[in-house]
Amino acid sequence: MKDWKIPFVNYPRAYQMIKPQIDEAIMACISQGDLVYRHDLKKFEKSFANFCDSKYCIGTGSCTNAMFISLKAIGIGMGHEVITTSHTYIATIDAIVATGALPVLVDVNPRTMNMDVDALEKAITPWTKALIPVHLNGRCCDMDKIMPLALEHNLFVIEDAAQAVGAKQYQQKAGSFGNTGCFSFYPAKILGCYGEGGAIVTDDDKLASLLYLMRDHGEWPPYLENQTRDEKKTIYGWGYNTILDNIQAAVLNVKLEFLEKKIRRRRQIARMYDEAFFNIKALDLPPAPTNWEYYDVFQNYVIRYSKRDLLEKYLNEHGIETIASWKVPNHKQKGLKLNFKLPETERISMEVLSLSMYPELTDEEVLHVIGVIRRYFS
Repeated sequence: MKDWKIPFVNYPRAYQMIKPQIDEAIMACISQGDLVYRHDLKKFEKSFANFCDSKYCIGTGSCTNAMFISLKAIGIGMGHEVITTSHTYIATIDAIVATGALPVLVDVNPRTMNMDVDALEKAITPWTKALIPVHLNGRCCDMDKIMPLALEHNLFVIEDAAQAVGAKQYQQKAGSFGNTGCFSFYPAKILGCYGEGGAIVTDDDKLASLLYLMRDHGEWPPYLENQTRDEKKTIYGWGYNTILDNIQAAVLNVKLEFLEKKIRRRRQIARMYDEAFFNIKALDLPPAPTNWEYYDVFQNYVIRYSKRDLLEKYLNEHGIETIASWKVPNHKQKGLKLNFKLPETERISMEVLSLSMYPELTDEEVLHVIGVIRRYFS
């Protein structure tokens, strides 16, 4: 009998599939000394902006920093409230707190696990200045309702699109709805580098200029056109140090060429799971892959089950690695001192389980995962 070992993410396999291209890109940077602010970063920013249907891309050291400087650039600080969800990685909330603003957490839709628009509307106060909708698991929030609400109340929108590279609602790309869209290139992400990395996309000329300056101590990037040498060396204001380094940009340039293919494979695997588990009544499945209102990219395939811990243990015993994200939700973490009542978020935290979902999975491995889960429920 085969000894199955299916990791949640398989970094070595992903590397081996494009090893020649990755090695060439990295070695070119090292041998030429192209380490910071070189042509690979310039190329990636242009290509990724085009991919996101946005005018500008500003490469950053992480998605956390992308959200932080986005908030700072629009003037968020002490005395302001920023609304987001608790069912997200802590970085989303961290970015708000780092500005001095107050995070206001709202509940989520039980099916999509994204921001509940009705809860959002009820949470808006005269002190609310911005929203951070989190496009979780590769599915866009309901931006068709969120954006008009933001416009009505004169609120800035910073999209946390860390898990949603390529996701769409009504054919519009994640990251292109709000004032800025913030992305993560952490290795496990749909478009991942080999370390930390992130980016901001925006269509706003003035905001883009400010973000370029803020990510590097108030200086212009040396590769920007139409800037004299003196202008590039001028300090235009206070800033931070969060630049996407050139080697990671070179890696991302390679991976960007395969991105659409990788997304299609994720959706194919999601369809295999969906068809296999459709008749298991004890399981709540994510929305199935569709092409019209939502185009989900399945950063994660997340199921809900009332006895989640038992299923998690069973799968691990059969060599299948899973992740139960945020078993203790952020607003229940004692060290954070966040006092919110979010019943749906708390239920979700006790039930969610992410299955193996990466494009390098073979059909045989996917069918093994399916078989083990079906045996559990039989």
